[in-house]
Amino acid sequence: MSAIEFGLATQAPFVETPSHVTFGERYHRAQAWEGFDDQHSATDEPRSEEGFEHIVGRSAALRRVLQQVEVVAPTDSGVLIQGETGTGKELIAQAVHNRSGRRDRPFIKVNCAAIPSGLLESELFGHEKGAFTGAIARKPGRFELADKGTLFLDEVGDIPLELQAKLLRVLQEHEFERLGSTRTQQVDVRVVAATHRDLKQMVAEGTFRSDLYYRLHVFPLTVPALRDRREDVPTIVRHFVDKYSRRMNRHIETISPHTMEVLKDYAWPGNVRELQNFIERAVILSPGNSLRAPLDELTQDTVPSSPMPLSTLEEMEREHVVRALKESNWVTGGPKGAAAKLGLKRTTLAYRIRKLGIPVRPQL
Repeated sequence: MSAIEFGLATQAPFVETPSHVTFGERYHRAQAWEGFDDQHSATDEPRSEEGFEHIVGRSAALRRVLQQVEVVAPTDSGVLIQGETGTGKELIAQAVHNRSGRRDRPFIKVNCAAIPSGLLESELFGHEKGAFTGAIARKPGRFELADKGTLFLDEVGDIPLELQAKLLRVLQEHEFERLGSTRTQQVDVRVVAATHRDLKQMVAEGTFRSDLYYRLHVFPLTVPALRDRREDVPTIVRHFVDKYSRRMNRHIETISPHTMEVLKDYAWPGNVRELQNFIERAVILSPGNSLRAPLDELTQDTVPSSPMPLSTLEEMEREHVVRALKESNWVTGGPKGAAAKLGLKRTTLAYRIRKLGIPVRPQL
C-alpha cells in the first residue's frame, strides 16, 4: 500500500540536530507545534523529527512508538508492526529502516494482501524460466532484491498457511530456493512485518503458524489509532490543507476553531487515510481563503461513546423471560402464555422465574 501519512513533512527538518541526539532530546528542543490560535493558520507547516521523515505528531502515544523505533532500529531484529488500517504502519517500517545500519541498502515493500495467493510464492522467492505457465524468464523474488537491506511484509496475516513454512525457513536459516529451482539462495535480509489482524487469535484458530508468529513477534510495535492521539489532528489537518491547496491552486489561509474542534472530536474509524480524503474533499469545496469542511458528514460519529458492556448470559436470559411475560400479560400457562412463547414447560418456566428473581407480577 502507499504510505499513509501521519502528516507528511516538508523536506527541510524543523530542527537541525546531530544524528546521535536521542528522540527525547530532540523532542524537548522542538516546541513549535503545541497549541494553535483562534484562526488556525493553514500555513503553519508541520515538520518531522530528524530521522523520522514523513511522521508528524507531538502526542505522547506517537512519541512512545518513535522511541521504541529508535531502540530497535540499530539492531537487526525482526519487528512486527500492529495497528488498524490507515494508521501509518508502512511509515513506521520505513523509519525502522532509515534509522538502521541498512539505511543505504534497499527497502523493498510487499503487500501480501494485494497479490493473489497463487503468485505470492513467486513474488517473494522468485522463479526460474519455465517454472509454471507464463514464466518466460527467470525472475528474482523480493527476498533477493532486498539482500543486505530490509523487506517490509505488509499484511503478513494474509499469507496462505501453505506458504508460511517456507517463509519461516528463510527467516530462520536465511536461505530458500526459487520456484522451479533446486539451487539454494543465501540472503541477508531484515524483515519488518505489519498487520491489522490479530495474529495471536489466528494462531488459536489454526490459520497462522505459531512458530512463524513467535519468529515475527520478536519486537512488536503498536501504532495508535488516530482517535487515541487526537492532539495530533490539528497538525495533520494543517498539512493536508496546505498540500491540497497547492495542488489545486487554492489559497486557504484559515481553519475556524469550530471546524478544528469537530475534526478533533470525530472518531476517524479509517484513521489518517480517512482524514486525508476528507480534507482533500474539503479543499475542493473551499473556493475562498477559509476551509469549508462538510462537517455534516461527521455528525453521526462525533465523540464516540464508550462501547456498551456485554451482558452476562443470566442477564440476557432474564431480559428474554421478562419480555415474554410482558407480551403474554404475565400469563405463564396456556397456548398464548409465556411458557409457550419460550418453548418451555410451565413448570420449567416457573423454576426459571424463581431462579432469576423475576417478580410474578409487574411492579406497579
